Amino acid sequence: MSTLPSENSIEDASNRSFWMPGNYQPTVKRTEDAFQACNDIVACFQERARVERQYAQQLSEWSTKWKPVVDSSPLYGSLLKAWQCFLSSADRLASLHASICRSLVSEDGDRVRTWQKDSFHKKLFGGFKESQDIETGFTRAQKPWAKRLKKLDKVRRAYQKVSRKEHAARERDIHAQGNPDVAIDKQKKIQEDRELVQQEAEKVRARYEKVLEEVNRYVPRYMEEMESIFDQSQDEERKRIVFLKQALLSIHKHLDITNNESVRAVYNELHNTLMSIDEHEDLRCWKNTYGPGMPTDWPHFQEWIPEKKTKKGKKEVEKKGTIEKSVMIGGVKVRALYDYDGQETDELSFKAGEEFLKIEDEDDQGWCRGINDGGCEGLYPANYVEMV
Repeated sequence: MSTLPSENSIEDASNRSFWMPGNYQPTVKRTEDAFQACNDIVACFQERARVERQYAQQLSEWSTKWKPVVDSSPLYGSLLKAWQCFLSSADRLASLHASICRSLVSEDGDRVRTWQKDSFHKKLFGGFKESQDIETGFTRAQKPWAKRLKKLDKVRRAYQKVSRKEHAARERDIHAQGNPDVAIDKQKKIQEDRELVQQEAEKVRARYEKVLEEVNRYVPRYMEEMESIFDQSQDEERKRIVFLKQALLSIHKHLDITNNESVRAVYNELHNTLMSIDEHEDLRCWKNTYGPGMPTDWPHFQEWIPEKKTKKGKKEVEKKGTIEKSVMIGGVKVRALYDYDGQETDELSFKAGEEFLKIEDEDDQGWCRGINDGGCEGLYPANYVEMV
């Protein structure tokens, strides 16, 4: 025996459609979802900002911890400078990541918060004005449609009910005809019932078709009104998508250190410092500082010269003042290339980078005489300085 489609299956298929009453709710809910998405985006990248800040702190702490170790290490020359450059690079990168933290919080976060405040207007008793406007529009557009659907559903159910009744009457009539166990009067009665049910079914069908025709005539107007409200919602959503796209691109710009000129400069300088490691220069420096290249006062015959006794006091002070005055006038300013610790009392000690005056030219053994800002005078290796 044939079966009719299940009412539940038909209703389930219809209920999934946007055009059915109430199915616009996901579209309305997009406003609240977008507001919450803004909160989540801000919270997400505030946490990323904390990661950047912690990384900056760790870089700075690492550099501070290792700086005295590196400065006092046994390495020297260009190799030492290369190691020190790693620490200075870390300090510069720490500043960069600290600035990324500030940008994520004060620039990107504030930008999203400001846009959120301007784009979503909360109602006094909850919800948002934007979602209420969209929902009101959908409700007004669906009200007459819902009434027509309700009327159509009523006649549809009536028609399906009478169709089942007609089907049962036809089955009984077919079963009774030619059946010797069913009396003729009974057969006649069954046939009459079938005819009455058929007439009723025809009337209900005609009414069903009429109501369906009315509903179908209203469909274009209903679709136009619903699509108009839906397009308004789409325009609002489009603005949200465009803004959030720009906000995320701004976040990407701040986080993408691969295109950051400051980062490139840090690593280019570090790379150049590493490439400038020169074993020949470092070995020459070591030779001149601690090896055979060091100036030496080789033993030689020295005549005994009696010391001249001089009176201390005003004349000695005047003599010293005269020397200082001549040094200032005739001296040549030089800068130390390396550290030098005087081995004798008549030698001048200095640090790399220190500036002082050369007051006597280089002798045959490679020594010059100089005087520093503190008035200390002595000999020093000529190849340890450069002219300023």
